[in-house]
Amino acid sequence: MAMWHGVSDNLTRARVPVPAGGAYDIASPPQNALVTRELAVELQRVLERFAVEASFNPQNRVSLFFRPGVVGHHQVGRAADIYGVGGMGLDEWKRRWDAAIQLAERAADLQERQRILDQERTRNLGWRLYKALQIYGDWAQPRGYPIQLFGPWTRSEGPLTSISERLLYAHRDHIHVAK
Repeated sequence: MAMWHGVSDNLTRARVPVPAGGAYDIASPPQNALVTRELAVELQRVLERFAVEASFNPQNRVSLFFRPGVVGHHQVGRAADIYGVGGMGLDEWKRRWDAAIQLAERAADLQERQRILDQERTRNLGWRLYKALQIYGDWAQPRGYPIQLFGPWTRSEGPLTSISERLLYAHRDHIHVAK
């Protein structure tokens, strides 16, 4: 059995649940987000920053909901899927986002359009979560593959705007991250 800094290889591969933070809570069962320690630490760091920037705190925490993945790197804990934030599914947050974009496109002037967009960027926790994961996270990028961050906003926000229809459809209702 290989050793790394006195820890057996089996322990370094052990899966742990994504921990709650000071400004966020995990509303799903722990087994829904069993990940490597490395991914758990990275998620905890980014989720806490997201929650604090969205004005949550220990007295008013935002909830996150994970579901277990079924293929590939989910099985070894290198990936996590977030399906909800603030008690609402990411698909609903995306519907609200799209409605605000359409409203802004119909706005009478640039100032009104900017007001609508700014308001939605502030209140849409799904979009804010996606952007925090994109800006602050250090996600896997296997050789020859894109950065492992996919979700409902991938095509418009990146990091891979040329995402295939199949991959976009598969991540229409959740955010997938891997490390």
